[in-house]
Amino acid sequence: MSNDYDAPRTAFAVLAAISFCHLLNDMMQSLLPAVYPMLKASFHLDFGQIGLITLTYQLVASLLQPVIGHYTDQRPQAYSLAVGMGFTLIGLLLLAFAAGFATILTAAALVGVGSSVFHPESSRVARIASGGRHGFAQSFFQVGGNAGSSLGPLLAAFVVVPRGQSSIAWFSLVALLGIIVLWNVGQWYGRRHGPRATMSVATPHETHSPLPRRQVRIALGVLIALIFSKYIYLASLVSYYTFYLIHKFHLSVQSAQIHLFAFLGAVAAGTIIGGPVGDRVGRKYVIWCSILGVLPFTLALPYANLFWTGVLSVVIGLILASAFSAILVYAQELVPGRVGMISGLFFGFAFGMAGLGAAVLGELADHTDIVFVYQVCSYLPALGLLAAFLPNLEPSGRAPQVVLKEPAAESTRASTT
Repeated sequence: MSNDYDAPRTAFAVLAAISFCHLLNDMMQSLLPAVYPMLKASFHLDFGQIGLITLTYQLVASLLQPVIGHYTDQRPQAYSLAVGMGFTLIGLLLLAFAAGFATILTAAALVGVGSSVFHPESSRVARIASGGRHGFAQSFFQVGGNAGSSLGPLLAAFVVVPRGQSSIAWFSLVALLGIIVLWNVGQWYGRRHGPRATMSVATPHETHSPLPRRQVRIALGVLIALIFSKYIYLASLVSYYTFYLIHKFHLSVQSAQIHLFAFLGAVAAGTIIGGPVGDRVGRKYVIWCSILGVLPFTLALPYANLFWTGVLSVVIGLILASAFSAILVYAQELVPGRVGMISGLFFGFAFGMAGLGAAVLGELADHTDIVFVYQVCSYLPALGLLAAFLPNLEPSGRAPQVVLKEPAAESTRASTT
């Protein structure tokens, strides 16, 4: 039997490639909010228009992701990841040379299309390559994206801001690198999910939920409410944190972006914690502690001085980020056999809430004050109380380790039993 199916190094290499491409993908996407101050000044935009840019990008991604995930559950597409990165490349080039607001919106939509393909499919690849350590695999995959998101503002501060809007075009080379890596991942993926690999290879335990349908729906509803809480609050930081720091503490654009980099770096560090801890102690407890546990810090943030604002934002990013991997794997275990659809649904809803939140919060900032926005958002993590309604998927509280079987692995198991 080929070592391609069994060697841990092969699986880790695939996880590393997907995480690296997630870094590239989200780094390029994070350039968009990172250059908002420059775009606002160059095109004389108001906060409502800034929110509309985020809404366009997030809405396209949120609507397409579950559709693409559902389609590829039935018909796996080995090279779709490389194609998705191609849309991001085109979007960056368009953004670099945009001459008006409509062109900026079109560029944001194209970047959203790239994201809608990348996230559900790469999440599926991460699960296949996980070797049963689903929480670890999702965290490892997610931390690449969070690290990339943290690099975007830093690159914007030291590359785009000094050299101008057209310098965004240089990042198309990063997209080209991502296409090359993802093409090779597509070859690995195609060998495992070609014509011989269908949904029928899963065992009954892997295609039927361990809970009654009504309880599954309630649990999914709770998870969606928690995603709402998490990503509306994150939208306030990712889209408006630089404006908040400039307005309240009179920082320069570069200094504010460095603070944003510190926050996003903490998000990257927190992401890697949630999955492995969830593998050991159970996803529910990670979700509970991550969403509700951040509440005291969000309540204090609007009233802190510059030093404590920086400290609190890092603590908030560290704690809040640990939730998503746990939520995603928990949802995948609630609805087994639908990895693409569930991944697309939750990634899409997260993107949609972030986009909607950015638009609404932008309008709120225009009509009130940016500090008031942070005062309102500080109460959102209280929705973490809803985690009490999530069932334990194992009596011991430890998350079940469900492994997606590949055809060759399944035949080997049969021969040994």
